Amino acid sequence: MKKQKNTINPTNPNQKRDKSSWFFILFAVLFAAVVANVLFSRGGGEMFNKSGTPVVSKPLELSFSDVLRRSGDIKTMSIRDKNATGELKDGTKYNAVITYNPELLEKFSQSGAEVSIDTSKSWVDYLGTWVPIVMGLFFIWWIFRGMRGGAGGISRTLMGQNPTKIVTGKPKTTFKDVAGIDSEKQELMEIVDFLKNKNKFQAVGARVPRGVLLAGEPGTGKTLLARALAGEANVPFFAASGSDFSGIIVGLGVAKIKEIFEMAKRNAPCLLFIDEIDAIGQRRSQNSFNDQDREQTLNQLLIEMDGFSNETGIIVIGATNRPDMLDPALLRPGRFDRQVHIDLPDMAGRKEILELHAKKIKLNESVNLGDVARGTTGFSGADLENLLNESALHAVRMGHKMVQQDDIEEARDKVLMGPKKVRKMRPQDIKTTAYHEAGHAFVSTIYADVTDPIHKATIIPRGRALGMVQHLPIDDKVSMSIAEVRANLSIALAGRAAEEVFFGRDKVTTGAESDINMATRLARRSITTAGLSDRVGIVAINQVQSFGTRVPLETASEKTAELVDAEIKSWLDTAYRDAVKLLTKNKKTVEKLAEELLRRETLTGEEIMEIVAGKKQKVVKNNTDKKSTKKNKKGINNV
Repeated sequence: MKKQKNTINPTNPNQKRDKSSWFFILFAVLFAAVVANVLFSRGGGEMFNKSGTPVVSKPLELSFSDVLRRSGDIKTMSIRDKNATGELKDGTKYNAVITYNPELLEKFSQSGAEVSIDTSKSWVDYLGTWVPIVMGLFFIWWIFRGMRGGAGGISRTLMGQNPTKIVTGKPKTTFKDVAGIDSEKQELMEIVDFLKNKNKFQAVGARVPRGVLLAGEPGTGKTLLARALAGEANVPFFAASGSDFSGIIVGLGVAKIKEIFEMAKRNAPCLLFIDEIDAIGQRRSQNSFNDQDREQTLNQLLIEMDGFSNETGIIVIGATNRPDMLDPALLRPGRFDRQVHIDLPDMAGRKEILELHAKKIKLNESVNLGDVARGTTGFSGADLENLLNESALHAVRMGHKMVQQDDIEEARDKVLMGPKKVRKMRPQDIKTTAYHEAGHAFVSTIYADVTDPIHKATIIPRGRALGMVQHLPIDDKVSMSIAEVRANLSIALAGRAAEEVFFGRDKVTTGAESDINMATRLARRSITTAGLSDRVGIVAINQVQSFGTRVPLETASEKTAELVDAEIKSWLDTAYRDAVKLLTKNKKTVEKLAEELLRRETLTGEEIMEIVAGKKQKVVKNNTDKKSTKKNKKGINNV
């Protein structure tokens, strides 16, 4: 079946467009009439005498004081509102603006003037009187006409300006296009089986879930999974987003909810997908006076999902990355019966995702996607797809015909740390950075049997970082031992320790800011939530809220908070002393590491282990290294 796109529009759009054009024409005519009334009422038009013959000569303009002073010279005077026209005794025509006063008119009559008052109304006067009335009546009729139009009333007309996109038929996406989330796919396969073999479930008395909520981090594949579900089930698929049901007009969201569910009922059984459902499904409160329209939209959604008509044949699929914001009435069984939380992919899942997206690009045979999966911990499916795309872009930029491992490494560093920075740095700053990263790298080799193996060290600045040391995990970890925690603390503080050991206490820099921050967070989490401190004990001080949000020291007294702060400082001081001790005993080895970083800028994990083991390094003779060394001596970091 061919994929089609329609919009919710119960009436003929061409007919509606014709009616709207007539309305605009009518409004334009009325507006032009009002403008003409204003212009003619101001005077300045052509003047007429009693016989209706236009006056060709330009009349004399008199002020009110001139009229009073020359009252004896006036032969005729015709008054209309405040405008007076007439003829003087010498035959001169005149125009004047006067103030209507019966005594004044009597004075003119006594002077021999013929005074007449014109009380008739022209078509312009009638137009200025009736146009506002007609426009008001027309506007009231338009409102009542919309209210009689059924669901949504006037909002139905406005919906045509913001239609809800609907996809019907079988989308091309299937479960074969979804990788790395096998357990989540299994949850949804039951719905596909029900839509294809409904009698098998009804024979047992089972009821298919009326709604499935897909929750997870951004980029984990919630929308992709919903499209794949529709493709597998081969049923009509209706797609909308939460923002489609909100607008500036009250009642627009309710009208759209009714409309899309009415169309879904006519095509049941079917799937109705609402992306970012938290836009209309936020938790209701007693003080939300400004969100009454949103709450009415939510109420209508609740009624449609589980009202008096239960067996509608509609399965609602909702997607959000903020399920903690949703109203409890929306999450209860009978509406969203099943909640599927999509986690970030593990190492095996990341490899599957990389293999899926790698089919679209040309990879060199030397590329090891397993190593790429190891080095992308915490990446979502969208991040991995972007990583391969950045790799392909870098390959084109470098003139490669196929994507190589170096292209992927560069793309990963760019995604994690930012693009390379060309900075003018003092020689002392470059040297300090080299010893700082050498300290991290050396202590990492000491604790290689406890922590993740080191992957590389570099002093090429990226983003805000002047250098970095990367580790690649062997496998996915769900927990850390206390020995591993203490080892990671020493590795994190080894950069600051190297600065003190080789340059003195007075020469340490602010470059360890992120290291100290990371070490402090690791120590606090280990002490307050994991119960790894003997002094604090096995007690949870930070209460873990839903989906990882934390409230610092929520259940701690002031005395306990002071104890926690003291214990965190004790752990960090111990780790720092351990790093200083290791670096002091092995100063020559660390110096070799730093000198190699200054010469080559980047060292792999194997090269670092060979230097620590005392093996001779191969002298790399190339123009790039010579230029790099010369530029570094001038204080410019080659990137």
